[in-house]
Amino acid sequence: MTRVGWIGLGAMGGPMAACAARAGFEIVAFDADPSRIEGKAAASVAEAAGEDIVVVMVATADQADEVLRDVPTETLVVMMSTVGPAAVQRWAERWSIVDAPVSGGVARAGEGDLLIMVAGEDSRVERVRPLLDALARSAPVVGSEPGDGQKVKLVNQLLCGVHIAAAAEALAFAEALGLDAGAVREIVRDGAAASFMLDDRGERMVQGAFDEVKSALDIFVKDMGLVTDAARATAYPAPLASAAEQLYVAGRRAGLGRSDDASLIRVLRGDT
Repeated sequence: MTRVGWIGLGAMGGPMAACAARAGFEIVAFDADPSRIEGKAAASVAEAAGEDIVVVMVATADQADEVLRDVPTETLVVMMSTVGPAAVQRWAERWSIVDAPVSGGVARAGEGDLLIMVAGEDSRVERVRPLLDALARSAPVVGSEPGDGQKVKLVNQLLCGVHIAAAAEALAFAEALGLDAGAVREIVRDGAAASFMLDDRGERMVQGAFDEVKSALDIFVKDMGLVTDAARATAYPAPLASAAEQLYVAGRRAGLGRSDDASLIRVLRGDT
């Protein structure tokens, strides 16, 4: 497998496609913004979908629905977007799907250092295994049915979303106590309160580094909505996820949706 159709070259999709190209895959790419395309460009979704294997890396289930209208049913679709299990299960009734949502952020996407949560029939997964391995530090098979990967990704996003919100609340609390939030972060990150999000997003929070958008706040409005929707569908209460979701929604209402998600601290500070 050397030639892959690729639809979606946003903050994550662009670096991923570039990583795949460096690994030797010929990427035939389409994006709504043609300026994002480097290498071989497709003039339409249908042209990109002319390949035997097509990666879909768009932002929402609605966008994926639109894209799939132009994808032949015999095409093997690698769904790498975070769209929730219900959508992928519905698409799997018509298309051959490998469910493969990703986690790791923009920098790791460009380095082939992602976590990919893979689900699908064994033969389909094996067909795309070289591509997955080129993009990932780890690409475990988490289930045999499309949608299983999305379920694991929602657990991942619940933790990420709550951890970002907790970091924002803790650092804003430090400021409210009259402390230097940056100094407090340096102290507590060496103890039991340490987390990746306190390290990564916490640094941007205390520095006010919100203009370079590494992960937009709107992504967590979407993803925490997917988490709480799935929780309701199983009668699971998800109280922390629900509280975090409301903070992200408040951030969107304050005009921060396209800002880096570290700007969530501004909601806790009350300066939006």
